[in-house]
Amino acid sequence: MPETKKYTPPCYSIALVSACALAYEILLLRLFSIIQWHHFAYMVISIAMLGYGASGAFLVFLQKHVEKKFSLIFLTNIALFSMTTVGCFLIAQQVRFSPEEILWDAGQLPRLLLLYLLLAIPFFFAANTVALGLIRYKKNISRIYAADLIGAAAGSLAIVALLFLVFPSTTLKLLATGGMLAVACAWLELKCAPRSLALLFALGSLFPFLFPEAWTQPAISPYKGLSQQLQVSGSRIISEHSSPLGLLTVIKSPVVPLRYAPGLSMNATGEPSPQLAVFTDGDGISVITNPGAGRETLSWLDQTPSALPYHLAAIEKALILGSGGGMDVLQALYHRAPSIDAVEMNRQMLDLVKNVYGDFAGNIYNRQEVDIHVAEARAFVSTTGKRYDLIQLGPLDAFSAASAGLYALSETYLYTVEALERYIDRLSAGGFVSLSRWIRMPPRDTLKLIATAAVALENTGVSDPHNQLILIRSWQTSTLLIKNGRVTAEEIAALKKFCRTRSFDLAYYPGIHGTEPNRYNILSEPFFYQGALSLVGNGRQDFLDRYKFNIAPATDERPYFFHFFKWRILPEILSLRGRGGIPLLEWGYLILIVTLLQAAAASVVLILLPLLFYRAGKKKQQSIHGKGKTLTYFFSIGLAFLFMEIACIQKFILFLHHPLYAVAVVLTGFLLFAGLGSAFSSHRILARQDRNPVALPITIIAFMGLLYIFFLSPVLNGLTGGPDILRISLTVILIAPLAFCMGMPFPLGITTLSDQTPGLVPWAWAVNGWASVISAVLATLTAIHFGFTVVILLALGFYAIALVSFPQTASGE
Repeated sequence: MPETKKYTPPCYSIALVSACALAYEILLLRLFSIIQWHHFAYMVISIAMLGYGASGAFLVFLQKHVEKKFSLIFLTNIALFSMTTVGCFLIAQQVRFSPEEILWDAGQLPRLLLLYLLLAIPFFFAANTVALGLIRYKKNISRIYAADLIGAAAGSLAIVALLFLVFPSTTLKLLATGGMLAVACAWLELKCAPRSLALLFALGSLFPFLFPEAWTQPAISPYKGLSQQLQVSGSRIISEHSSPLGLLTVIKSPVVPLRYAPGLSMNATGEPSPQLAVFTDGDGISVITNPGAGRETLSWLDQTPSALPYHLAAIEKALILGSGGGMDVLQALYHRAPSIDAVEMNRQMLDLVKNVYGDFAGNIYNRQEVDIHVAEARAFVSTTGKRYDLIQLGPLDAFSAASAGLYALSETYLYTVEALERYIDRLSAGGFVSLSRWIRMPPRDTLKLIATAAVALENTGVSDPHNQLILIRSWQTSTLLIKNGRVTAEEIAALKKFCRTRSFDLAYYPGIHGTEPNRYNILSEPFFYQGALSLVGNGRQDFLDRYKFNIAPATDERPYFFHFFKWRILPEILSLRGRGGIPLLEWGYLILIVTLLQAAAASVVLILLPLLFYRAGKKKQQSIHGKGKTLTYFFSIGLAFLFMEIACIQKFILFLHHPLYAVAVVLTGFLLFAGLGSAFSSHRILARQDRNPVALPITIIAFMGLLYIFFLSPVLNGLTGGPDILRISLTVILIAPLAFCMGMPFPLGITTLSDQTPGLVPWAWAVNGWASVISAVLATLTAIHFGFTVVILLALGFYAIALVSFPQTASGE
């Protein structure tokens, strides 16, 4: 196996490995969403970065062997990356980790740590591949880092396309295949002999497809709705459909019929029609309902809290946001609404109702009264020119996950102050916004919606929002109505009759008497009435401060509607451990904190401690200000890059009208232009800046960051109604200069170290990875508590620290 010359770095194989590694990271996000819940996304990012950081620590000890056996070590690491992508996932499937039990079962924390370390292994080998190139080809650092970033950019686009075409389990095998193809590519690039052996590696890439399909199927948590439904006698899966937006699983239950009707009155005499359940990622149930032969078979649809608007006004034009399986559309049809716009983001869901199970669903999406729109709900409201008598948004999340607080880290722009302002703006005179949520005790979601609605009304110029709100509740759900105008006496009379005949509780209406609430579904105290009364009156802020949970209105700057946790209740939770304290828990937020602590601990063990045993030669130590400055520089740019990237993805979600488009376009744009910036970093324009070559790019980063803070939102809001191609092009244009400059600090720092102290190159790689391990979690915590503007400001602060700590020679050599 002859060694290749130093001046021919294997950039294509490095790019391919980086593409597969980034795709694997995004795939793990999908797999964790299916197996567990969304909040593990932040854990996945930290897992990837932990592997990259540990790689640098490992290569500190291995670097002296790199020169002698580079090809063997390089090829071995690529091959191990390929094998562990599938292998480590298969082993991880056997680790029975249950986040719901983490406070009660001491065995869950070690299992979480085991998962963390196990899934970091493929990233460790992928990182070794890049770092080996940086160590070996010191004169081509900018090219190698550019190949790494551009490859990752390609991977972020490729994985989105793959997830539209094949199931996640098949995608996992394809990524392992890509890893073995990278081995074949590297064999040719390194000019190893015999060259024909590359064909054998290419053929070996098909090996993952010999595994039985069942091995790579995600093992869904037993606490998820799908797992529980499959325990019901006779329940079976009749079809599955996958895309980046979710894995849709259709369930038929002929023995014990499905009866999904959120908040159905106990007084209802008719039972729900035959249904098929559709679970998204194993939870988040929607149903496809068979309407039966006549209108009378759907009378049960009039026995849910969401039917209230149809009894208060004549609904001519209805807008259903998140129409899903079509039950809310069916309710509008039952009440003879002549014009219904149904908005659903997942095209596959619409296809199930309209085509695959169209006959079963009564072809409701083909009815003349119904217009369907494939769009994100907030985006549709922002761009439509229509006005509606009713805008309806049902409980889109699953009851079990919502009750456990597992959506605490899910950013949603559907329930922010700005969203409600848009909904109100699209109402006709006297129209209603109807928002339904699951009942949680102690109350959280419902009270937060009331506070948000009151602020939204005030922002639209309403001086007395308490006159435009109605709140009712059943045993399971609550419905909040926001009226475009004052609630009339006739509407209050109709409201009381509606609730009385269905045994629904009045929680708030203008002029409600203290004896009216809490009559049917009796609580120990009329919590919803008390909360609503405080939140619509002058004592709102005092109530928000005193309340046990965080129910302050969510905003586009801090779109974490489901974040209810307050640190001051943690002692109470711990004191109730094992004694019924579960309703107080907000699992998603606590898991994030545990992830941060474990990430920091794992980083210390796997990254920092091994480096304490490393000592550079005396002469080399004297050629720089010291390892402390090197640590500060690479730690700062590691934090800054991910802070800025995460903030920008969030800033563009609303503008691109789709979270998937935002991640694909922003992530790809960032990585692509950062890669081009890395390639440019060796240019003589920067080389002439002898004292500090990062001064120019960091100055431009600071300038662009401040422009984003002050001008980005107004620019995006003004162009949000433009065509897709315009918005995507503008996004790329706005990202390009920032990302281009952000791609320079790392290769410039590594090049300087390589010239002066090559022994510290893997150490710098490790430190940068260590920062990245915790940056994703820290950025999220910062956004939850302070907003994304603060995240950008912190990123700029980290870049300023990097500017003054750039590793230069003591004498300015």
